[in-house]
Amino acid sequence: MHVDELSGKPVGERVRAHRERRGMTRPVLAGLVGRSPDWLKKVEKGHLLSPRLEMLVKLADALNLPDVAALTGSEEVTATVGREGHEAVPAIREAIEETLLTVDRDEQFDPVDLERRVAYTWRVWHSSSTPRADVGRILPALIRDARRATRVLTGDDRRTANRVLVAAYALVEQALAWVADSALLWLSADRCMAAAEQADDPVGLAAASWVVGNVWRATGREDDALRLAVDAAGVLDPFLDTGDDDTRALWGACRLHAAITAARLGREGDALRFVDDADAMVPMLPTGYAHPWTLFGRPNTDLTGVSVAVDLHKGGTALDKAGAVDPDTIPSRDRQARLWLETARAYAQRKDHTSALHTLQRATSVSVESMRCHPLSRGLAAELVTAGSRLIERDARGLAKQLGVLT
Repeated sequence: MHVDELSGKPVGERVRAHRERRGMTRPVLAGLVGRSPDWLKKVEKGHLLSPRLEMLVKLADALNLPDVAALTGSEEVTATVGREGHEAVPAIREAIEETLLTVDRDEQFDPVDLERRVAYTWRVWHSSSTPRADVGRILPALIRDARRATRVLTGDDRRTANRVLVAAYALVEQALAWVADSALLWLSADRCMAAAEQADDPVGLAAASWVVGNVWRATGREDDALRLAVDAAGVLDPFLDTGDDDTRALWGACRLHAAITAARLGREGDALRFVDDADAMVPMLPTGYAHPWTLFGRPNTDLTGVSVAVDLHKGGTALDKAGAVDPDTIPSRDRQARLWLETARAYAQRKDHTSALHTLQRATSVSVESMRCHPLSRGLAAELVTAGSRLIERDARGLAKQLGVLT
């Protein structure tokens, strides 16, 4: 039986306790939910009334809590927008956690075939409207084969197998973010970096840093994530003139990673500078190019500009930027849905809840799975139920139900 050691404590004290357990400062948590450190201080000390439900949802998400009941102490609070979970998680978990004490040294592995398979799996991820379900059927076998290949192969073939593992674990992070426990995400990120170290390849190390940084940012280590993204781009600096397009694209992806992280830390100048850096790299790539994992290229750079503006709470700027992006040019259903989600967030920041609802519905029509799994979409759906007008309440509740948010 679970005992709530904070039983009887007011919401403010619970917020402070969970924040301190995470090692998160007031400015960081306040920035993640779009409020000032002074506001958060007053909430924690009980100088303000308990935040409204939509703000409790944001606080619970930023603190990586399963639901708002951890902040209210009441199981009756039912706008639960924590991790949705997914049927693909168990099989991927088994492939990652499997202990390979022995391997068949006579087993044959073709490193070129492994590269083909991981490239195909990434294409499935980007092209599917149910990416987690679809890659969940093929990713576990790829992980198992690549892990065994690194034990059996030697020399350059072994380095190739490790590069395949980097790509596979990078996809694991994308697939499991928001649907699996943080321990499994940490394990996949650590395995990704270990494989990159074995491959001993600057591009692989930068790619693994992109993965680890995603996990760090999602689990409250924004400063570490920002430092890692900057350092990873620095690793690639000497190869920008002589390397291939993927090298330059990965450099740009690290810059976009840094931009989003800086925006969430409230560091506007740094965030905009990193976006500008990435934007300057786009013309260095072929027209229409997109990195096979990160999708770095013109459309994704423009999409990130929208995300950065939203995270900096500049809703008007975000809407202007979103209006210049053609969703059909984004080579990923998941990222297309994300563009509509960011646009919906921008409308919500401007208190245009009707437009926010209709835009979030559009995001859901592109990929229900992606919107069910992402806490930003689930949190916004809950907010629209409670903060929207009576005009949209029925539709807002219907969308919340579709996204698995109980209201």
